[in-house]
Amino acid sequence: MTFDFDTKVSRAGTASLKYDARQQYFGRDDVVPLWVADMDFPAPEAVTKALVARAEHGIFGYTDYPESVYESLQWWFRRRHQWKISRESILFCPGVVPSLYAAVTALTQPKDKVIIQTPVYHPFFTAVTDTGRTLLENRLILDNGEYRMDLAHMRRCAEDGAKVLILCSPHNPIGRVWRQDELLALLDVVREYDMTVISDEIHADLIFPQYQHYPLASLADDVNVITAVSPSKTFNIPGLGLSAMIATDPEQHQAIQTLFQQWHINNTNPFSIVGFEAAYQHGEAWLEALMVYLDETRRVVAEYCQTHMPMIKVEPSQGTYLLWLDCRGLGMSDDDLHQFFIEQAKVAMSPGTLFGEEAGAGFMRLNIAAPRSLILSALDAMKAAYLAL
Repeated sequence: MTFDFDTKVSRAGTASLKYDARQQYFGRDDVVPLWVADMDFPAPEAVTKALVARAEHGIFGYTDYPESVYESLQWWFRRRHQWKISRESILFCPGVVPSLYAAVTALTQPKDKVIIQTPVYHPFFTAVTDTGRTLLENRLILDNGEYRMDLAHMRRCAEDGAKVLILCSPHNPIGRVWRQDELLALLDVVREYDMTVISDEIHADLIFPQYQHYPLASLADDVNVITAVSPSKTFNIPGLGLSAMIATDPEQHQAIQTLFQQWHINNTNPFSIVGFEAAYQHGEAWLEALMVYLDETRRVVAEYCQTHMPMIKVEPSQGTYLLWLDCRGLGMSDDDLHQFFIEQAKVAMSPGTLFGEEAGAGFMRLNIAAPRSLILSALDAMKAAYLAL
């Protein structure tokens, strides 16, 4: 089978956050939008066909979770990640971010301490602070061009009374795919201090060749791990709004389920179910082709920056479709850096400080999940602005 990732598809006028909100977020609507983490590629054809078939039925009433949606999730993770997920451990939720909020709320008390590893996806911060918990930053260490965990500092956080660690695996924005030995070392600390891990694994399927994703829960028989997963990033269907949480401990499972009942989020919409199932059941060939395409784009971007903009370094990416650009060599403040890309280059990326004021200072996050011609045009614009400095 062949798949077309090169054709540009206009998203203007579709209420796309990425495109139609440019004026709101960047003060102008002529920037190339390479910021929010969705793709400019149509979802697999099987997903579209399934949605059209469901739409043609014509009745869109209250919708529950059929057994088939559980089975599709179980089949996918058993096949792709050798992880056997029990039916009774699965909880469905409108998205991974609501899952994070729910898990933090259900498993901790106000003012309890929660660890996050910065730089990291910004809702990790708010899932802690918005719920009245105490945030502890366990900052990742950039060592010889690769980020690693600071386990000694994590241990000090645990000694300080941390109840929960929120893990990002694979990690957004830095693109690290954590090795098995790294995850086992993390689990040693968690086990020693009887913490719970909430593991956001939404990017689990977006892994480049020579790397492997290990679901944390598959390594942690004696540690409580709550895992958030979804086909939304993998198959570009985040707007359908459905994810799953895997909670193997019965008490924690019940605590989250009770919260879902209190928040009245036990039902879903019919299109979410259909898209979820079709993606997992029929999207594998599309995903394999996608990762080949993204891998080449990743290589092109790194070589382009090294050749034409050497003061902008592309941190090595092992997974996701997000690249972490080290722009500290430009010698700009973060405000100036953000404005440089918006006003001079007219390329909209996510500022590094969004992922941690200190940990992300001097960095920008670039989304490469778009036709390569669009990425190259953005690079050319960045080069022109760079040479004009």
